[in-house]
Amino acid sequence: MTGSTPPSPTEDRIPGSPAEPRTSGDDQHLRILSTSDLAGIDISLSDVIATVEGAYRTLYAGESDNPRKLTVKPKDGHSVSYAMLGRDGSRDVVAIKTSYKHGLDKGREEQHYYTSLTLYDDVTGLPVAMMDCSRIGSLRTPAVSALLARELAAPGARSALVVGTGTQGRLALPFLLTALPGLERLMLSGTHPEGIQAVRDELHRHFPGRELELVEDLRAAAGDADVIVATAGGHTPAAIEADWLKPGALSILVGHGLAPSTLHRADRVVATSEAQMNVTGTDMADAEGKLPAVDTEFPPVLAGVAAGRTGAEERIFAYNSGLVVTDIALGHRFAQLALEQGLGTEVAVWR
Repeated sequence: MTGSTPPSPTEDRIPGSPAEPRTSGDDQHLRILSTSDLAGIDISLSDVIATVEGAYRTLYAGESDNPRKLTVKPKDGHSVSYAMLGRDGSRDVVAIKTSYKHGLDKGREEQHYYTSLTLYDDVTGLPVAMMDCSRIGSLRTPAVSALLARELAAPGARSALVVGTGTQGRLALPFLLTALPGLERLMLSGTHPEGIQAVRDELHRHFPGRELELVEDLRAAAGDADVIVATAGGHTPAAIEADWLKPGALSILVGHGLAPSTLHRADRVVATSEAQMNVTGTDMADAEGKLPAVDTEFPPVLAGVAAGRTGAEERIFAYNSGLVVTDIALGHRFAQLALEQGLGTEVAVWR
């Protein structure tokens, strides 16, 4: 259920962003933004990329805080839970994100996944909103992959391969094309018919004139790709090896689909966060359970103070782990748009 609530008298403006109203409410109510509320909000891919890039730049400037995520996982591995706290210094917003997935030992259709984001205005001290974070994540992650590709792909990159057709795979190509409009060959490796069709639908929705090539020979496709984005689930049989890659290839790991050799034998390793890679990337460890050190994290690359690629023939491995500051920035952007459209339900939580 949604309801229209007039803007609170406590709203003011974000410093440096006069066109963007604050969205804080009062000290008794919390605005709840449901899955259906957020689904109805129209936002362009370029807006998402710009919002995420701004969050990275603010983090590198030392104006934001992004502590290491907390993880809880039972011994049998049937579920995993994450908690992430952060502060966006440009928006003056503090937020907590939680993520819980159950049924990791089962097929995709039997799994349960819940994620939420709660934002607070750090100027007024009042709550902004609590929202389902699934759409935020489905947009933020491919936007980060697109930024990684823009900064790290070899000059003149023309071909891209996406592995996986789940939530992250479905928007990977539209975001890549937004950041790298020179891409000509768009390849997909997937096994689920519904997922494959969903990838096609998203590509045609955002880029009506572009066609998708479904590949059967993964090794050959990987050898032709300038950019590889691996988004598959944990049960995928896909595992691209380092010696399949062409000189200059960029491999971006989001989920699964790359073998550990692509990391350990890379000429250069870039991570959105080395600390988070060491927490969530343990499946890429070597026989001794170790991960290599990264050559650079991504925020300084975006800021122009660290080199992303240092040679046209370098094979680069990039680890895309979500930083909560990007969720905060994008979640706050959605909260602004929701307020403008009168979306959400005000719940009296603290009375």
